[in-house]
Amino acid sequence: MVNKAKQKAAQHLAVMAYKCLQENPEAGLPKLLKLFDVLDTKDSYKSGRDFIRTILGDPSNTWYRYLLAIWEDVDSEVRFTFFQTFFLNSLLKGREDQRLLREEHQCNLPWAILVDPTTSCNLHCTGCWAADYEKGTYLSYEILDALVEEGKNLGTFMYLFSGGEPLMRKSDIIALCDAHPDCCFLAFTNGTLIDEAFASAMLRVKNLSVAISIEGDEAATDERRGKGTYAKAIKAMSILKRYKLLYGISCCYTSQNVQTIGSEAFIDSMLELGAKFAWFFTYIPIGRDAVPSLMVSAGQRAFMYQQVRSFRKSKPIFTMDFWNDGEYVDGCIAGGRCYVHINAQGDIEPCAFIHYSDSNIYTTSLLDAFKRPLFQQYKERQPFNNNPLRPCPLLDNPEQLREMVHASGAVSTDLASVESVDDLTAKCDQASKDWAVSADRLWEDHATSSILCV
Repeated sequence: MVNKAKQKAAQHLAVMAYKCLQENPEAGLPKLLKLFDVLDTKDSYKSGRDFIRTILGDPSNTWYRYLLAIWEDVDSEVRFTFFQTFFLNSLLKGREDQRLLREEHQCNLPWAILVDPTTSCNLHCTGCWAADYEKGTYLSYEILDALVEEGKNLGTFMYLFSGGEPLMRKSDIIALCDAHPDCCFLAFTNGTLIDEAFASAMLRVKNLSVAISIEGDEAATDERRGKGTYAKAIKAMSILKRYKLLYGISCCYTSQNVQTIGSEAFIDSMLELGAKFAWFFTYIPIGRDAVPSLMVSAGQRAFMYQQVRSFRKSKPIFTMDFWNDGEYVDGCIAGGRCYVHINAQGDIEPCAFIHYSDSNIYTTSLLDAFKRPLFQQYKERQPFNNNPLRPCPLLDNPEQLREMVHASGAVSTDLASVESVDDLTAKCDQASKDWAVSADRLWEDHATSSILCV
């Protein structure tokens, strides 16, 4: 069993150490890292700790500049709350609790829960499945609150919101942040509803950040999201920057905008606006109005693979590509292995892009859902490919998703129109074959370069 008293004492020491380094992070961060060595009793994050220790030893390192920028640009109380909720509660306490619960229940337990509080949205973006949804479906505040409470009992302290447009539920999201100060919250938003009042509320609760969806430059963003959307998103970022809040961007790269999103100029412009992280997603053809031509080619995906890795060496911004970074997380993170998705009608789905389920929060507890056939299929099959650059059971290994859905008896949960798993995966078959050639070559080159560096 986890020694709760020791765990609590160590966390208290970490908080005290953090407060001591407020004025001098360069001197205090190495001391704080030593305490993390003590807290991480199972060495779950040893590689990460070693990486940070390397950074702190080299002031010229890009990541060193990133850490100092966090200190300079983010409100001190917001930064401290993030330290408590994300690092202490979510990464350390939560993951250690989950390690034991996984052994006891023999199922995946998610580090993060992504939930759609509503299907409503004030935009109608090209290729977005949510644009087809009826606007009256939502999860009440009481249901959302109970969901967070249930998740915390399973060691989950990280909650993300998508939609629809989650900020259509501004007041409820702020209320959840108030009710659960021990949790870390993030909303994926188009940014058009962010104003001074909402930024002030974020600053007050301190445990909410946002990722603003942007498609690259003004032309690319407005073409997909509607005229004037880019300007509103940039205005939102300027407000967040002025309030010294923690925020970033969410970018869906398509065949039409990949060169823009993958450009150094774009990343530099987002850094200038104060973004501290960038989530990259590739376009997936989901729903009846999907536009398969927006899927990137194998060459374009390889371009993003190279560009994101280049940015990590030269740009002080945290980047993550959820399809090209499988090597860092051992493949697919869905199915409760790291995260799970719950849509606005309560269906518990393995992933935001996999609209199939065999359980619903109105009739099934989270723990029972993770023990049901669909999530057990994920647990038994992950990773889905020996090449971590081919992690996804839809885009990279469509035969895996077909088999899992059929074997589990899961049904389509698409809120606009039922789509069979055979029809969905058929749209990805050729892309998966094309990418396999490029991905295998990239991974072989990676392995060779790693050997040469030893």
